[in-house]
Amino acid sequence: MRRAAVVVLALVLCASAAGATAPRGGPQVSALFKGIPQHGVELGRHNAPVTLALFADLQCPYCARWERTVLPVIVRSYVRPGKVRLIFAGMTFLGPQSLSGLRAALAAGLQNRLWNLAALVYLNQGAEGSGWLNDAFLRRVGAAVPGLDVAEMLAARRSATVEQERRDAANLAETGGVDGTPSFAVGRTNQGLHLLPHAELTAMALEPALDALLQG
Repeated sequence: MRRAAVVVLALVLCASAAGATAPRGGPQVSALFKGIPQHGVELGRHNAPVTLALFADLQCPYCARWERTVLPVIVRSYVRPGKVRLIFAGMTFLGPQSLSGLRAALAAGLQNRLWNLAALVYLNQGAEGSGWLNDAFLRRVGAAVPGLDVAEMLAARRSATVEQERRDAANLAETGGVDGTPSFAVGRTNQGLHLLPHAELTAMALEPALDALLQG
């Protein structure tokens, strides 16, 4: 009887530990993106009339704030209805872990799960410079993304496709004059993008530019 009680207690403790290490926001992120097409760095209908590029560093606290408060509004109002396509242009301004995190996100994009992974990274972001964005963290948040093969993601971080997408984002940022994160560039799809002036991190700061392009 005592042995059975010990086994039950061990199972309870293991379940409690697993729950304690589960990343925050998994169900909310899945619900936000459910049914929306993803392809690599893109979120939304490929031929949506307007494109919005997000220049972001996975360690950037302001990017995390934008992810929590503004992205859901943009997704529900513009991306899900097919009006706007989002592009994630990953930056690495904050050091080596920004680079390793970006490679993991781009590798998740090879499985069309980049936006899910990035959202969970931001929702569970650690203190800047504390070394939180490591492989253990990436495995933990990756495991919370439905349909993502975490081992495959980690193995693909230095693939040619990932490196090309990283360079493409860096070139786009350099061409546009991006000097911080988060930054945004908008335009009619396949007709070039222009960088928006730095503004408050609110949906209202982006909506006029998006609406003007949609009306045009």
